[in-house]
Formats: sequence, structure tokens, C-alpha cells
Amino acid sequence: MNLTYGCWERAGTQLSDIVSSSAWCLGDWLVCGQENYPDRYVRAVETAGLDYQTLRNYAWVARRFPLERRREPLSFQHHAEVAALDVECQDKWLDLAETGRWSRNELRRQLRGQRQDKQTDATSTLLIPRVSVARERVERWRAAAQRMDNHLENWMVLALDRAAEDVLNTESQ
Repeated sequence: MNLTYGCWERAGTQLSDIVSSSAWCLGDWLVCGQENYPDRYVRAVETAGLDYQTLRNYAWVARRFPLERRREPLSFQHHAEVAALDVECQDKWLDLAETGRWSRNELRRQLRGQRQDKQTDATSTLLIPRVSVARERVERWRAAAQRMDNHLENWMVLALDRAAEDVLNTESQ
């Protein structure tokens, strides 16, 4: 093989760029399918032979970052690391990653360090156990959340709060 180190290194950079842009493209493709073909996009995903959960993650990140908010110098994975944060925090962390030329792993380390600091301050937040639910139900809930212009997890918390309030108000009457 007559490949210099410089050529080999450039090829790796180009491949990394392709992988990152592919994740964005696949995420945008799934969002388009969910919006335009809600009753058929799952079949298209299965026909394409792609992993549904991976695509759902891509779509979630793509939804959280419209084209105008995506940072070209940063990878899809950089964006995925901060996707769960509110927009202001996303921008703050992406600014830091971009100016500091952080790898995705460095961004993850920085986020983890900040979360650990916050956890010592706020121990009132609890994680709830995982619940196994049929895919059809989750897709129905996701569609309802999207219709309310909300993220699924936030929509679920609001729905559970409303249900608890209804039950508790009925019991007190």
C-alpha cells in the first residue's frame, strides 16, 4: 500500500465528516417521514434495514437542532451530547466546545463534571424506573407530544401530573 500518513489521516477526517453528516441526514429523513407519513414511516425504516432506535435518536437530535442552529465545526455527536439541555445551555456548551476545540469526549467530561456539581446541590430530583411499553403506544404518545409542540419526556410528565391532580382532587371531594 502506497499511502502516506498525511493521506491516511486526511481520509480519516473525511470519513468522520461523512459519518457526522450521515447522522444529520438520517435524522432529518426520519423527521420528514414522521411529519409527512406518520402511518408508514416505520415500515420504510424497516425496509431500509436501519436500526429503528438509532434513527429515533438521530431524529431527536435533528429536531432539537434546526439547520440554522447546527455548528458546522462540531460533529453530530457534539450536538447529541447537549440535545437534552434547554436551548440557552445548548448554545453555551457548543460555544465552549467550538472555541476550545473540544472533542466529543472532552465535551462529555465537562458536562459530567458540571452535572456532578449540580447533583450535590440538588438532591431532590429522582429518576423513575423504566417501563416496558408497546412501540405503538409510544408512537401514539410521541405524536401527541409533537402536536402539543413538546418533547415526549416533558409531555409525559405533564400528562402524569394532570392525571395525579385529577385523582387527588376527586379523592378530596
